[in-house]
Amino acid sequence: MDVLKRVPVREQDAKERATNFDEVCLGYNMEEAMCEASRCINCKNAQCVKGCPVAIDIPAFIEQVKLGNIAEAYQIISKSSALPAVCGRVCPQETQCEGKCIRGFKGDPISIGKLERFVADWARENGIKPEGAVEKKNKKVAVIGSGPAGLTCAGDLAKMGYDVTIFEALHEAGGVLVYGIPEFRLPKQAVVAKEIENVKALGVKIETNVVIGKSITIDELIEEEGFEAVFIGSGAGLPKFMGIPGENANGVFSANEYLTRSNLMKAFDKNSNTPIMESKKVAVVGGGNVAMDAARTALRLGAEVHIVYRRSEEELPARVEEVHHAKEEGIIFDLLTNPTEILCDEKGWVTGMKCIRMELGEPDASGRRRPVEVPDSEFIMELDTVIMSLGTSPNPLISSTTEGLETNKWKCIVAEESDGHTSKEGVYAGGDAVTGAATVILAMGAGKAAAKGIDEYLSNK
Repeated sequence: MDVLKRVPVREQDAKERATNFDEVCLGYNMEEAMCEASRCINCKNAQCVKGCPVAIDIPAFIEQVKLGNIAEAYQIISKSSALPAVCGRVCPQETQCEGKCIRGFKGDPISIGKLERFVADWARENGIKPEGAVEKKNKKVAVIGSGPAGLTCAGDLAKMGYDVTIFEALHEAGGVLVYGIPEFRLPKQAVVAKEIENVKALGVKIETNVVIGKSITIDELIEEEGFEAVFIGSGAGLPKFMGIPGENANGVFSANEYLTRSNLMKAFDKNSNTPIMESKKVAVVGGGNVAMDAARTALRLGAEVHIVYRRSEEELPARVEEVHHAKEEGIIFDLLTNPTEILCDEKGWVTGMKCIRMELGEPDASGRRRPVEVPDSEFIMELDTVIMSLGTSPNPLISSTTEGLETNKWKCIVAEESDGHTSKEGVYAGGDAVTGAATVILAMGAGKAAAKGIDEYLSNK
């Protein structure tokens, strides 16, 4: 075995998977996982742990995988992470734990994410559950939102002995894990639902169809329902648009709507109550992970799909793995291209998109080279569907109905990064509701920090 090379992971064939919603990555088996784990040199000053937003003891769990003690590896991970099967699939390990791996300096870094996924999947298949609290505390905490931040905060508080209730606005728990990330990247019943069951097994209660700010307010939760602390992990579900002519045409979607209808409401089924239109040619405007998810979903629904992005491939914010998979499946990348107008027929249906070619100029405030228009380079792209994937911002409903809760100019809740406390006593916040749209693992890190902050607050109250 070459210790400098990681054990390759099995995947569905690109042509085959482009026609189905089954999971692309097939993961490691026991032999492959133990072989990959044996490459780890078990650093004493493990940089990988420092790169993990929830501080999993990575060398310790990998050591147990190396020895074949998978149940013990799972309990080590579960002390830090409520969603290991999710994180093993969707976290950007290449810029976090694996990006810090010492092995990566002279070869391939350890496949930490794939090992985490293997451990979590093995535990699920063998009925292994995370260990709960020994002693219960007679204190109630409300968690708003059942996405990664909310589930993590709730799980950690339950392990500390608190009586935790999650309030979810939608009819199904999971937040972005169920409505935003497609089945081929993150199976809903086999993975997400089981992870949520593990959180509930710790004693967490989940109430769905409760819209905080309409069904009940945060002030009412505290003053009338007896909750002594509240964590806001409501995410960022309000889509952004370009503001160009034609964006209100029939056949223009936000990526948020397109993915929610497909993932949560099963709109790919023609018998669905809200079926998605049958598109022949789709343009997805944007270059992040959500854009890749929307594009790969549209492809599976039978369309020719183009990613339209105003910078070059080097600046694509999506994970390298996601871009690689999209290309393998046949997604066409129209880079250094920017839409200026969406065209439609007399009935208001999309017929095309007017675009202009771009070139990269001087770096902007983000450090990336600013795209500038190439004179006289306009052209029309004929298509019938446009999906805008330009990011999202928090819905202001919660902040506007909560007295004394400070927000910034982007309508994000202002919260202390170290412990999540807000301007309102007893109210904590974290994840996309605070930072704007970011990654699952960063939201989990914020939920974890807030759980610790809430525990300190209630212990001293």
